[in-house]
Amino acid sequence: MAQLHPQIRDVLKVTAEAGLRPIEEMTPTEAREQMEATARARKAEPLPVAKIEERLFPGPGGMTRMRLYWPHQSAAPVPAIVYFHGGGHVIGSLDTHDFVARNLCGGTGAMVASVDYRMGPEHKFPAAVDDCFAALEWVHANAANLGADPRRIGVHGDSAGGNLAAVVALLARDVGGPQLRLQSLVYPVTDYTRAAMVWFRDHYLRSVDDASDWRASPIRTVNLARVAPAIVITAECDVLHDDGERYAEALRRVGVPVEYKDFTGMIHAFFGMVPAVDDAMNAQRVVWAAFKRAFAQA
Repeated sequence: MAQLHPQIRDVLKVTAEAGLRPIEEMTPTEAREQMEATARARKAEPLPVAKIEERLFPGPGGMTRMRLYWPHQSAAPVPAIVYFHGGGHVIGSLDTHDFVARNLCGGTGAMVASVDYRMGPEHKFPAAVDDCFAALEWVHANAANLGADPRRIGVHGDSAGGNLAAVVALLARDVGGPQLRLQSLVYPVTDYTRAAMVWFRDHYLRSVDDASDWRASPIRTVNLARVAPAIVITAECDVLHDDGERYAEALRRVGVPVEYKDFTGMIHAFFGMVPAVDDAMNAQRVVWAAFKRAFAQA
C-alpha cells in the first residue's frame, strides 16, 4: 500500500492548520483567490533568469497574454518551451506558476513562454486548447524575433497544463507542425471520463459528452503514433497517477519514445512544493535534463 512521504505529511499538516478550504466547497473565484494567496506565501527562491517580458499574441478569443522568460545564456538562438500552467482548467495563472516557469527557464537554458489561456467556467472547452495551440504557433512563427530556435521547441505542463501539452502535441502532429522535440507532462489529466475530478470537469467541459473528445481526454485519441517524444512524471499518491501511467504506456505501445518517472510517496501538485519537499526539485531537475537532451539532438 502506498504511503505518504514524511515531508508530504508535514505539508498536509501545515495546510490543515492554515485552514485552507477544500476546492469542492468553493466557487471558482474563491478557489482562484486561495491558490493565488498560497503561491504568494511560498518562501522558495527561483533560479535566476536574464529577462522577463509580457506580450500579447492573437488567440482565437482575441489578444491573449503570455509571459516570456529568457535564460542567462549568450549563445543565441536558444531553445523555446511553451508552458501551460495547472489548475484543472479553472484556477491557476501566470503568477501562481511563475516559480516553476523561472526554474524551467534557468534549469534548461531555454526561453519559456507561459500562456495565460482562457479557463472555465467563463470560457468552456475547447477554448483553452485553442489558445494553447495558437500560442505554440505564435512562438514558432516569431522565434527569430524572440532569439529562439524554431527547430528546438518543446511543450511543458502540469496537471491540466499536462493535459493541454499532450493535446497540443497531438494537434501539432496532425497539422504537420510545429515540430516538437519533447512534450513534458507532469501528472497530466488524460481522461476526463473518470469521475476523479468532478468539480473541475463540471466547470471546464460544456457537457459530459465532451469528456469523450480526445482534445479533453487525449488517452482517447484514435492514434498516438508519431507524436513528439515524451517525459511523463507521476506522483504515487495522486488521484491522477493512473492517468499519467496509462498515457506513458499507450505512447510506448505505438513506438513513441517515453521517459517515465513515478515519485514515491508524493501527491498531486508536489512539483511546485519547494523548499518543503525535496522531490519537488528532484522532479524539476528530471524535466530539465530531459529537455536538455532533447534540445541537444541534431
